[in-house]
Amino acid sequence: MGNSALKAHLETAQKTGVFQLTGKGLTEFPEDLQKLTSNLRTIDLSNNKIELLPPLIGKFSFLKSLVLNNNKLTALPEELCKLKKLEILHLNGNHLRQLPAAFGQLSALKTLSLSGNQLRTVPTQLCGLRHLDVVDLSKNQIQNVPDTVGELQAIELNLNQNQISQISVQISHCPRLKVLRLEENCLELSMLPQSILSDSQISLLAVEGNLFEIKKLRELEGYDKYMERFTATKKKFA
Repeated sequence: MGNSALKAHLETAQKTGVFQLTGKGLTEFPEDLQKLTSNLRTIDLSNNKIELLPPLIGKFSFLKSLVLNNNKLTALPEELCKLKKLEILHLNGNHLRQLPAAFGQLSALKTLSLSGNQLRTVPTQLCGLRHLDVVDLSKNQIQNVPDTVGELQAIELNLNQNQISQISVQISHCPRLKVLRLEENCLELSMLPQSILSDSQISLLAVEGNLFEIKKLRELEGYDKYMERFTATKKKFA
């Protein structure tokens, strides 16, 4: 892509606060964007070949949405965690194995998508995020859900298509969790905490494609209580 094209994009972004440049084969984050650190509210660089997010990302202090789906990121810089206004972060289809230590400082974050990466566990940093609504960790390599998950504030947690065989009973203590997706994992019925059914806020539990028949779920103690929540929620949205 020529410089003149980039310049045109930068001029538009200066007016609109949105910089979108997708599917252009970019191998690095456009350095020229640093001229717009106080203008930009949205950056979308999806479907490129970016391997590194530079530390200068931390300077975009008004950024609300950062979308970097389908790139080649293997790690994220700590500086990303300075984005105190960031509400939406989409990093699907990269090669991330972990999140920066200070990730819990992204205090405004509402939506986090990390589908199709190489995470092996549910990152504990997520538990510090008080405004988190939706967390998508599907299509990773997560094998177990640890005790810390009980502090997660999310409303929806998507763990579809992982390798999960163990879930901490603490998941039933999540104060806001309404939707839990666990489709296509390696769960035995005995490994699914019954308290999810009998004693949680969860009103939609998706567990198809595990190592048990769905009808066996209905025989578990607490299933009636779960169905009450499920039905009440359906009515609300009907």
